[in-house]
Amino acid sequence: MTEEENAPLLSSEGVESNLSRNRKRPNLFPTEPVRSNAVCADDRIFVNATVTTPSEVEPDLIVAIFVVAFDTRSGNMVEWCMPDDADLDGVEFKAMVSGSHTQTKDFVYFRKDSMYGLACFENMPVESEIERGARMKSVGILATSYTLLYRHLQFLETQVRHQLETPGKYTQLQAFYEDKTSALGSLPSSKTNTPNTPLKDFLPELKITHPAGCFTQFAKFFGEQIFLLWKYALLEKRILFFSPPPIGVVCYRVYCACCLANHDMRGMGRKVKPHFYVNVADIETLESEVTYIACTTEKIFETKTSLYDIYVDNQVVRTHQPGLKDLLKCSSADREKFQKLNNLRSAHQFSYEDLGEEAIDEEEIFVSFFQEQNNRLFQTLLDVANSQDTQLTSDHMKSMGLDPSGDRQFLMDLVEHYGIDVVLMVDNPCCPK
Repeated sequence: MTEEENAPLLSSEGVESNLSRNRKRPNLFPTEPVRSNAVCADDRIFVNATVTTPSEVEPDLIVAIFVVAFDTRSGNMVEWCMPDDADLDGVEFKAMVSGSHTQTKDFVYFRKDSMYGLACFENMPVESEIERGARMKSVGILATSYTLLYRHLQFLETQVRHQLETPGKYTQLQAFYEDKTSALGSLPSSKTNTPNTPLKDFLPELKITHPAGCFTQFAKFFGEQIFLLWKYALLEKRILFFSPPPIGVVCYRVYCACCLANHDMRGMGRKVKPHFYVNVADIETLESEVTYIACTTEKIFETKTSLYDIYVDNQVVRTHQPGLKDLLKCSSADREKFQKLNNLRSAHQFSYEDLGEEAIDEEEIFVSFFQEQNNRLFQTLLDVANSQDTQLTSDHMKSMGLDPSGDRQFLMDLVEHYGIDVVLMVDNPCCPK
C-alpha cells in the first residue's frame, strides 16, 4: 500500500497547531479554555476535562508527611508523621514497595484513598547486628493530587538520606510541613485569584515530574506497542504494569499511558484513574474499578485475572480475554503512526531555542500527537453517525489513522463501547493484516 493510499494517518498541521499554542503559554494553563490532564482536589485524573477558570482549579494541598522504616522484627512501620492523627493505614507498604530491599534507591507514586503520595526510598549498609547490616527508610508526602508532587522529589531524596544518617531528627520535615500548611492559610477562601495574586500561583502544571527523556524512554521501551496500549486505553480497559523494582520508572509508564487517551470530545469516556503503585491491599479497591491504569512489583497479581484486562510484564503486553487478543498485533497504520511520532520528535528536538529552552518539551509533542489523533478519530465517528447514511468506509478509517483491515476489530469495539451509531462498510477479509 502506498503512502498516498494510507494518508492522512495524522495531520502534522494539527499537532503543529497544538504545539504552537502551547509554546505561547509555557505554563500550559492560560486564561482561555484548555483541555488538559489537570487533576482536581478529589482523587481523579480528568483525562478529558476542561479547565476554564482559575476558580475551577484546586491547589495541590500537602496533607501529611511521614517516615517509614523497616524493622527486622515488625517489618514496615510508620516511624513518624505530621499531623499526628494522619490516616496513614497501609502507607508503610506503599512507600516501601515489595522487593525494595534489593535496591539502593527508588521512589514511588501511589494512591491512598482519595489522596496521592510520593515517597523516596534508600537502603544504607550499616554495621549493626540488630539491623542485620542494612538500614532502610522512606520519606514521603500525601497530597490532594499528584500534579505538583514532583517538585518535592529532590527534598524527599535529601531527607531520606538525612533520616538514615541521623535517625530520629525530624526538625526539617516538621518545618517543611508547617511551611506548606501555613502557605495554605494565606490562600483566598474562594480559591480564585485576586489582582495582587499572580495567576500562575493558583494553576497546577500538567507534569508529574521532569525526568530526562521520560516520554522518549516510554516510546523506545514499548516501540510500536504503544499503539496497542493506546487502543486499550481508548477502550477504557483496566491496565496493570508489572515489573520488579525499581518501581519509579514504572510509575512514569502509568502516567504516560494515561496521556494516550487524551482528547477534547465532551461526553466521550469516563475519568481514568491512575493508581500508580498498587499492592495486595488494593485488591478490593481494584475489584470495584471499571477502568484504571496502575503498576505493581507483586507477581501474585498475574494470577488475579479478574482484576485486570491488560497485563504488561515489562515489554510484553498480553490479555486473558479472548475478545481483546485480536488487538495484540500492530497494524500497518500503527507502524506508520509510530514513525510519524518519531519524525515529529526529531524535527522539533532542537527547535525554538529562542524561547530559552534546551529543547522543545517532549511532553507537549507526545500529548499533542495523541490528542490530535484522538480528536480526529472521535470527530470523524461522530460526523458519520450524524450523517444521512451513517456509513463508515475505508476512506474514513484511513482519515482516522486506522488500517481498514488490521484495525477493523478495534473500530468495532470502539463504536460499541462508546455507543456510536455507525454502519461499518469495511470488508472483513479472511486474512487481515
